[in-house]
Amino acid sequence: MKKKILFVINTLGHAGAEVALLELLKALDKTKYEISLFVLLGQGELISRVPDDVKLLNNRYKELSVLSGEGKRNMMKTVIKSLFHRGTIISRLPYLIKNIIVMIKKKEILIEKLLWRVIADGADRFEQEYDLAVAYLEGGSAYYTAEYVKADRKAAFIHVDYTKAGYSRELDLNSYMFFDRLFVVSNEVKESFLKVYPEYLAKTFIFHNLLDLEEIRRMSKKDGGFSDNYEGIRLLTVGRLTWQKAYEVAIDTMELLKKEYSDVRWYVLGEGSQREFLVKRIAKLKLEKDFILMGAVENPYPFYAQTDIYVHATRFEGKSIAIQEAQALGCAIVASDCSGNREQITNGEDGILCQFDAVSIKNAILQLIKDNEKRRQFGEAAANRKLIYEEDLGMLYELIER
Repeated sequence: MKKKILFVINTLGHAGAEVALLELLKALDKTKYEISLFVLLGQGELISRVPDDVKLLNNRYKELSVLSGEGKRNMMKTVIKSLFHRGTIISRLPYLIKNIIVMIKKKEILIEKLLWRVIADGADRFEQEYDLAVAYLEGGSAYYTAEYVKADRKAAFIHVDYTKAGYSRELDLNSYMFFDRLFVVSNEVKESFLKVYPEYLAKTFIFHNLLDLEEIRRMSKKDGGFSDNYEGIRLLTVGRLTWQKAYEVAIDTMELLKKEYSDVRWYVLGEGSQREFLVKRIAKLKLEKDFILMGAVENPYPFYAQTDIYVHATRFEGKSIAIQEAQALGCAIVASDCSGNREQITNGEDGILCQFDAVSIKNAILQLIKDNEKRRQFGEAAANRKLIYEEDLGMLYELIER
């Protein structure tokens, strides 16, 4: 009999943790394990990339991005349904009020974090018992797996700088006490999480994101990439258009950069809630031809391969899949010196870490623009970094077999 493993994730949109989960699902030994997947919100555009030998438990699923208009409307319907399903709005009212008050005091209202508990309560439940259940994201999937999944053992993954992402003990309601293992994607994510939960040190381990380097390099050689015939320096950033990614700072950086070096263009691959705000900022600074929001693309890898410098100037990270992909394709990288980024880049060896402000980012980019040899050396060093940690799979296997 194969042992049964269930993975739970909030959505299956085009983002780093979701891509990492797909690689993990591909890597697991299907001759020994029967793998199931439950997507809490029942939507996301990456569903077609789930391996055929993984069983999807959702009775209803929509291949919609949570960032599209239709996707947002569908997500809102799911939230409203969850509020009134099983009397959740009544049972969770004290929880909602308490956490709203806490957020008001912190002057940071994070509605999506607040509602994960409600969504978990209202989601479908299953009678099947599993040998191992894995919550692959913080928030909803962790709450759901802790309280509503029957399993001999449970594990949870943490992908973000926990406090900067807006999570707290008040929101979590002791969910992590129900997990046998807590897997974090980097040392800094571990440090951040243990500041909130120091009592879980003994069961917290680093589990790196998995990458299929051969597939990334194969996909980078397919048709695609830039089509504007631009002959100047190309900068590239890949990531959702969200506050965390700080694109408004990148736009300000581009304004300064154009004053000192005119033959440069910055491209962004990704979609998100800040698009309208960013478009207005780009127009205000008259950078429409210089800072280009290209939206989400199915295959970003030709863009990495064709760019001159990859820029990842974010407020914080867990462990960036985009940086790993850029390294796999030998990109010279400029990144902000923040949690997550500093663990992935060795300053002065395979990239530049700089302060998180427009002047510092501009100066770092200019340094690489003016030094072709340094760009080449950084790209080679990036391509030679250790990016595969297949041995980490042993921690999952050990947990289910012990």
